[in-house]
Amino acid sequence: MRIAMIGQKGYPPVHGGIEKHVAELAERMAARGARIDIYSRPHYSEFGGATDFDGLSVSKLPSIPTKHLDAMSHTLVSTLHSFTRPYDIVHYHALGPGLLAGLPRLVPRRRTVLTVHGLDWQREKWGAVLKMGERASVVFPNRTIVVSKALRDYYSERYDHRTTYIPNGIVEPAAGNPDRLPALGINRKYILFVGRLVPEKGCHMLCRAYARLPRELRDEFGLVIAGDAGFTDAYVGDLKRDADPGTIFTGFVHGEDLDTLYANAALVVLPSTLEGLSIALLEGMSYGRCCLVSDIPPNLEASAGYAPLFKSGDADDLQARMEALLGSETERDEYAGKAKEHVLRNYSWDSTVDDTLRVYAELTGGTFPI
Repeated sequence: MRIAMIGQKGYPPVHGGIEKHVAELAERMAARGARIDIYSRPHYSEFGGATDFDGLSVSKLPSIPTKHLDAMSHTLVSTLHSFTRPYDIVHYHALGPGLLAGLPRLVPRRRTVLTVHGLDWQREKWGAVLKMGERASVVFPNRTIVVSKALRDYYSERYDHRTTYIPNGIVEPAAGNPDRLPALGINRKYILFVGRLVPEKGCHMLCRAYARLPRELRDEFGLVIAGDAGFTDAYVGDLKRDADPGTIFTGFVHGEDLDTLYANAALVVLPSTLEGLSIALLEGMSYGRCCLVSDIPPNLEASAGYAPLFKSGDADDLQARMEALLGSETERDEYAGKAKEHVLRNYSWDSTVDDTLRVYAELTGGTFPI
């Protein structure tokens, strides 16, 4: 069985939840005997060709690297290129790329799948195109997968369309290396944010709330922002200009350094106003950290009562909840232990792969080692 992955920025996953999702699926599918091609944008990673995983390769094709054209131009080029290869499944990721999910079906016996990772049109000023992608997501692919129950319910209520719910996963966390913290500029306890620096992730609200904390708390706890721009350079410039002096911007972090940041954080904060199902939240909880999250439905679903909440979009409420949690290590510890147990019990990349392979098998009449 040959499968193409289209819509993600690339491989290996330097940053981005969709990229992490695709990598975790592709590596495990290849280990089970499938052949996977991941289409990659040249500005995301220099990597291309064969990988360390038998059956997994990366095809690097050009895009127009601007905010409005990058994803769709690369999806178009990748989709056209897919016609030259004998794929059984072409798997698209995100609403915008899904606009082209009907084209590969012109090839006999070729099936398409679209995973909806979030309602992207809600976060874009030019959301009309992505709104079209949402409508297309119920028509063009042979099967639509959603990563949260909230998305499943949305599609059922709005379109009377049955989707397949397959959530993101998690792995047993690595210990990290606290000796790496000084190299990252960290020499005290800290609050951690992990994610792309785009408005819907709410980092500006976190910076504002942190700056309002009492001076003694800011002296004790720094703020670490692990992420960088996603075609949002002006936004990031404003963040850095206005940030409290106790804020450290690390840029994108992955591997051992990311493990280290999660494992040693006093508090992880995820102030997003929009999510599909946050991998950063699942990761933070898996490391046994107390995660303070906005009360949007996907966060309520993922945290299941094992993470403290604040009112989405309310910097004052965020500041008040941060202040209370930073002042009570006991409360943070109570949330942390239960959070880890919850996510490791309920979210698994192996289960995500099992369920996705079942979808492929149903569509093609084939079989997989599930």
